[in-house]
Amino acid sequence: MKRQLNLALLVTLLVAGFTCSVFAGTYSGGTGEPNDPYRIATATDLNDIGNHPEDFNKSFLMVADINLASYTDSQFNIIGNDSNAFTGVFDGNGHTVSNFTYGAYVLDVGLFGWVGSGGEIRNLGLIDIYVSSGYMRVGGLVGLNRGTIFNCYTTGSVWGLFVVGGLVGYNDYGAISNCYTTATVSLGGEFIGGLVGVNYGPITNCYATKMVSGYLLVGGLVGYHAVGSMTKCYAMGDVHGDELVGGLVGENDTDATILNCYAIGAASGRVRVGGLAAKNYGTITNSYATGAISGSESGGLVGIVEGGGTVHNSFWDIETSGQTSSAGGEGKTTLEMKQINTFANWDFVETWGIEDNQTYPFLKLTYPVGDLNHDKVVNFFDFAILAEHWLEGI
Repeated sequence: MKRQLNLALLVTLLVAGFTCSVFAGTYSGGTGEPNDPYRIATATDLNDIGNHPEDFNKSFLMVADINLASYTDSQFNIIGNDSNAFTGVFDGNGHTVSNFTYGAYVLDVGLFGWVGSGGEIRNLGLIDIYVSSGYMRVGGLVGLNRGTIFNCYTTGSVWGLFVVGGLVGYNDYGAISNCYTTATVSLGGEFIGGLVGVNYGPITNCYATKMVSGYLLVGGLVGYHAVGSMTKCYAMGDVHGDELVGGLVGENDTDATILNCYAIGAASGRVRVGGLAAKNYGTITNSYATGAISGSESGGLVGIVEGGGTVHNSFWDIETSGQTSSAGGEGKTTLEMKQINTFANWDFVETWGIEDNQTYPFLKLTYPVGDLNHDKVVNFFDFAILAEHWLEGI
């Protein structure tokens, strides 16, 4: 009898072990719980998330860099949609996803199509992406966001017809912070931005560096800034369009604010062009622009102001912009724009820095060692600045 019981116990244990090996360890490990997230280690793991909407409220952790080159056109399973939003947590853990390619005439295109309220994406880099759609809500990382995106970036190219951004197409009362993009955003129709196409929500400590082009409501960082605060952000790329083209935003609406921001790229269009904002209904404070401006109804800082829009303690460079007028702000010479006395009411302790008589104000974010012109890159332009001021001491 004892031997029979031992045999029965052994069979039970073997069956239990077999069951665990078959049904546990989804992806490359983990249970999906916050203290034991699913491990994402391969392209197959990442692609498989889109096959399991029952996991969209779970926790995920990348444990290796992933190359998606084997998935082309529309083969990758986009994570989340309007019927099943991703509401879990995806932690890139400092890893990258490279060669994400997607092209189709569909809504909500990005590595994540739709991130719902409570969803979070963090610590993730997408490099060498090519994302496109002939429709709307297109982003390198997220098509539509109602969650939180933190410490993420994209490089490559993104294009679409409506509501297109290098990181997020439509930020629908979500929050975006500590993010950037060096992706070009092009071939756009309306609501086109270097980082976000349409924004309803806070954007903090973010920047975009590449060219943005579209037709209507085109901005170096955001195409249409509808609601929320944009704080400590900047755009560096040239911006091209037809109407309502801004170095930072195409339009800053009534319930939107821009605080401690700047744009240095050229902005060109047929009509209503601004170095920082093409149209301002809202509030702009402690901000500046330096880019060359071309187009009718244009301004060095703001193209047009309507609906009670206000501008406070903000400036533009009348020499580099080629503009002596603006619908708000104060025009200064290049020399004045590089003098701390010009910005007397700005916070040069916590928020801004400046090398007096040498640089425009720059935000106190993280810059590489040797980045003297604060463009996030160390190159011969920085060496030229060093050489110039070295010679001044001779």
